[in-house]
Amino acid sequence: MALHLIKLSVGSESVEDLAAWQAERLRQMKRDRLKPELFHRTFQMPKRRDELLDGGSIYWVIKGIVQARQRLIDLREGTREDGTPCTLLILDSVLVQVRPTPRRAFQGWRYLAATDAPNDLAGDRRDEIADMPPKLRRELAELGLI
Repeated sequence: MALHLIKLSVGSESVEDLAAWQAERLRQMKRDRLKPELFHRTFQMPKRRDELLDGGSIYWVIKGIVQARQRLIDLREGTREDGTPCTLLILDSVLVQVRPTPRRAFQGWRYLAATDAPNDLAGDRRDEIADMPPKLRRELAELGLI
């Protein structure tokens, strides 16, 4: 069974905001003639690499609600702009909306068992929730109504 990561999307107001930020990052990489790939830098290399790469995703917590996930493609050693070492979590470009689930703030990333991961939104239900204003989506999730 796949193992996942969960991480706060600091600065994002909504799934759409995260998607726009990532799209701009890919455009910038293309302009700079770099290989366009999405990644997130983190300090620690996850020790359970094989389980994460066996179908795992990173689940994004946006404004206190788990709202989306992206498949993990690879984990690599990298460097920050200042030259310090880090780990690159290489991500699929597709953001999949998940059932909004409240989550308290935490530092860094955490492992997330497949049994604890929110289900993907599918079909019309995804469209209904995606069309809601982010504030309404957050309030309904906090009330346990979606």
